[in-house]
Amino acid sequence: MERKIIFFVLILWNISVIACEQIPLTSWKFHFGDVPNAVRPDFDDNDWEQIRVPHDWAIDKAFDMRIDMQSVQVLEDGDKVPRIRTGRTGALPAFGIGYYRTDIMSNASMAGKRIRVEFDGAMSLSKVYLNGQYIGEWPYGYSSFAFDLTDKWNYSGKNILVVRLENKPESSRWYSGAGLYRNVRLVVSNPINIGHWGIFVTTPEVSKQKGKVHISTCIENHANEKNAILLESIIIDAQGNVVGKKRSQRIIIGERNSIFEQDITFPKPLLWSIDTPHLYQLVSNVYVGDQLMDTHKISFGLRAIRFDKDKGFFLNGESIKLKGVCLHHDLGPLGAAVSVRAIERQLEIMKEMGCNAIRTSHNPPAPELLDLCDRMGFVVQVEAFDEWRIGKNANGYHCYFDEWAERDLQAMIRRDRNHPCIIMWSIGNEIREQNQRDGAEVARMLVDICHREDPTRPVTAGFNGHIAAIKNGLTDVVDLVGFNYKPHDYRKQHDAHPDYILYGSETASTVSSRGEYKFPVTEKPGACYEDYHVSSYDMEYPRWASTPDTEFEQQDDCDFIFGEFVWTGFDYLGEPTPYNEGTPARSSYFGIVDLAGMKKDRFYLYQSKWSKTPVLHLLPHWNWEERLGQNVPVFCYTNYPKAELFINGKSMGMKEKSKESKYNRYRMMWRDITYQPGEIKVVAYNHEGLPVDTAAIKTAGETYRLRTTVDRREIKADGQDLAFVTVEIVDKEGNLCPKADNLLFFEVEGNAHLKAACNGDPTSQTSFASSYMRTFNGKLMLIVEAGDVVGSATLKVYGGHLLPAVEKIMCID
Repeated sequence: MERKIIFFVLILWNISVIACEQIPLTSWKFHFGDVPNAVRPDFDDNDWEQIRVPHDWAIDKAFDMRIDMQSVQVLEDGDKVPRIRTGRTGALPAFGIGYYRTDIMSNASMAGKRIRVEFDGAMSLSKVYLNGQYIGEWPYGYSSFAFDLTDKWNYSGKNILVVRLENKPESSRWYSGAGLYRNVRLVVSNPINIGHWGIFVTTPEVSKQKGKVHISTCIENHANEKNAILLESIIIDAQGNVVGKKRSQRIIIGERNSIFEQDITFPKPLLWSIDTPHLYQLVSNVYVGDQLMDTHKISFGLRAIRFDKDKGFFLNGESIKLKGVCLHHDLGPLGAAVSVRAIERQLEIMKEMGCNAIRTSHNPPAPELLDLCDRMGFVVQVEAFDEWRIGKNANGYHCYFDEWAERDLQAMIRRDRNHPCIIMWSIGNEIREQNQRDGAEVARMLVDICHREDPTRPVTAGFNGHIAAIKNGLTDVVDLVGFNYKPHDYRKQHDAHPDYILYGSETASTVSSRGEYKFPVTEKPGACYEDYHVSSYDMEYPRWASTPDTEFEQQDDCDFIFGEFVWTGFDYLGEPTPYNEGTPARSSYFGIVDLAGMKKDRFYLYQSKWSKTPVLHLLPHWNWEERLGQNVPVFCYTNYPKAELFINGKSMGMKEKSKESKYNRYRMMWRDITYQPGEIKVVAYNHEGLPVDTAAIKTAGETYRLRTTVDRREIKADGQDLAFVTVEIVDKEGNLCPKADNLLFFEVEGNAHLKAACNGDPTSQTSFASSYMRTFNGKLMLIVEAGDVVGSATLKVYGGHLLPAVEKIMCID
């Protein structure tokens, strides 16, 4: 019986192409710069660039350090007066005006239907026109929004949809990207339909024995007459079995909306968790008589969350410490344009590290990120704003807050509230109102909106001025109190305010350049160097920040702290601290992983702390001919209890972690090592004293050949899928040449093309779209994008005397 019902449901879902059709709008014409009459239907756009959305108009352009110079006073950095900052938004031409135009042909099946256009995000100050007529606007580039086109739609022929976007200078603190950088779609529906974001699923009762699902569905009746409407809700598990269903009927008067409330209970649900992210499908069908009018399908999960002021966070009754990272929305050399595979790869790397939580800093994310977190098992803090009424940038969000904050917050929550991965909403990051007496009033307004739109999740904010935030009452308004960079105050504030539920909303901000090491090796707040790099010994940070070990110590010693979000999981474009003034730096140094997606040493420090996977990692490299006979400390990041270092076969002694210092607690360090070429090797021992693992680094010889490693040799022939190819320069023995900066050239033949190149160097001025680039400390990343046709592609990499490398990639169905 159940299998027959599933078959019927699948038939209905196929019929939904007629009942409710979603048409991706991917093919557009683009022009950078203001153009008179560009919104007119008869405007000649033949010389405009043909592009595919999602599209970031700036990412493939040349770097120019003059582009984003900002005269700004950054209070967080202790600025007393405004300073001229460079590279703050990536030194790319993201500012200006851009137009997008697309033609949409109406067809017979659209007759009598409602037409809606949906934008997952448009950067920014969007204005939308249809057939020359103004439709609407939405300033905030990170918000998803939709407009009804029905009244202005030409049902008998061609429709011209135009979007005008404008990014103003000094509107962001990081690289925002520019353009229609997220997906756009046309939705064609019957006059009676489920409203936009009209389904809200909650799970009021969750246990291993029983799951109760509450479904709130908004049905819109745009017909003139009243109709008897039947709503059928069906829950299907991952194997395709129907586990519950409910039918409800109601008469709705014409031009009215109606909310249907339904409960479905079923036994022994599979709960959503970090380790087992089980998902169910809800299929919602709307009928008038025997005619299917609309159908929607969404994923959801059953899980119970709880926060305790003394014991932290609980998921399905299990105590869990959040081991989280902050992520900006850009995808390094791919820019802000959404790529499912690039996001997935970032999350795969974070999962490998032991990360279990993501903070979407400091804005609503692409919906694809949340879909992936649902499937891969991450809990998420979704953040709304970086500014309220008091700005950090001359043209920042504060210019729109009073008019748009409620709409933006409502849009964020209504779009995303069915995701089981989301466990909290954040109303702001380091907002300036924390220093104002009336700041709590603004916070209360935002918290009330969150609670109104979603009473099932707590609300938080990240406070860097925590003393002022406490004094002015903002910490009393939010449900969860986030401290940015205040690890040494956790205990004090918990004792002073025992009802606060505390966590590290932004932590560490250690800086490093992959493969760069500086001497002497000491803790150096605010360190800067003539080559504009920072040390991968992971002991350098801005003066307001700390090392990972500082936060580890407090997280371990304070059970009431429910976790942390490290700044940041990946390097990102813009904000090149500590090189903010008059330098070639155009991307950050904060990442645990570099801009190209290559792991820094710090990755292994976090992995050794957060993951159950055995970790044994040595640093630095062992090519120090300029330091022959001088001190070169050796560090080991490991979760083994003991390790012994050997240099050219001679033991340098056994180390084990201790509470002697925060560094001894989380690292093994041999500080008194005199450099001599050869081999360094570390042997790890278990608790019984038996050797169980080894790691070694050899002094590399002369550069000899190129070695490539591809993450996937088969990718989908959909014009969007990606293969990430790591290029390394090695010697004859296959050892990485850790200082190599050779100029390489690359080309792709066949059914794919080179999408981007990146070497992870924050100071590199070579365009990501170039067919050549120098390696940075022996490495380079190439990103190959699939074509639309099944077939093979060949990547060739070569440079000077080096033996070249060739990779074949298959584009498949």
